[in-house]
Amino acid sequence: MDEREGHRCAALTTFTDGEASRFHAVPGTLYVVATPVGNLRDVTLRALDILGTVDVVAAEDTRVTAVLLRHFGIAARPLSLHEHNEATRAARIVGMLGEGRSVALVSDAGTPAVSDPGALLVRAVRDAGFAVVPIPGANAAIAAVSAAGLTAPHFLFLGFLPATAKARRDALIAVAALPFALVVYEAPHRVGATLAALIDVLGGERELTVARELTKKFETIARLPLAEATAWLAADPNRRRGEFVLLVDAPKPGTGAAGAPAPSPETGRWLRALLDELPPSRAARVVAAMTGEPRDRLYARALAMKPGAPE
Repeated sequence: MDEREGHRCAALTTFTDGEASRFHAVPGTLYVVATPVGNLRDVTLRALDILGTVDVVAAEDTRVTAVLLRHFGIAARPLSLHEHNEATRAARIVGMLGEGRSVALVSDAGTPAVSDPGALLVRAVRDAGFAVVPIPGANAAIAAVSAAGLTAPHFLFLGFLPATAKARRDALIAVAALPFALVVYEAPHRVGATLAALIDVLGGERELTVARELTKKFETIARLPLAEATAWLAADPNRRRGEFVLLVDAPKPGTGAAGAPAPSPETGRWLRALLDELPPSRAARVVAAMTGEPRDRLYARALAMKPGAPE
């Protein structure tokens, strides 16, 4: 076993300090550390062990992470790593690992590299041959799913939808007909536009769960028909505050992407035949002209019939 392989194994073992068995950061190792999404008591003991023993803490926002470290008496001074400097920081951190130092990667809240910076760094570290060890913990999407009571046995995590209206709509159309619940992250200044897009593309009958400010003092988990989402948001200005997870349950059996009756068997046959010769968007346009059915709904159905097809 070479020295680097020994480090990989050692990164997963514990040491005894005389009082309790704890984890200790191992040289040449990157730790991907989940931190609380709100309530600081949700941090794991193993996360504290690692944050307290690594040489470097790479943080999305050093000010946010400094609060966490200070709260738990950890003296490390964070190094910034965010979407604008991740490429250059990745090269620097790989160099640190090569010098035998240990690094913890954290985001502002939750699990790094899940709709947050970090994936580029993890890939660079793996490509360089160093160990990457996950330290699991809080994740807003999983917390929201666990409290939503979804009927769908599977969900599709979309993270943050595109910022522009057309790109956001196209992203939703692509998944509207799939038999999965949809899980979306959103910021307060865009939640109204995103809810409007969900209603427009998916229709009003699908069930929505709004999970807001999870684990914090004003945590809200509300379940309602998607059609009522805009009114619910407008009913109280405080409902626009904080970070959101939006969960839209799967379409009910026998309905289309927007909760309306599913296209007829004849429509489905037309789409299938045209998809052999045309991309989904053109096939949907032709069938819409022939049947009068909404093109967006037909396009979503075409994508479901021929996923990954080039446009």
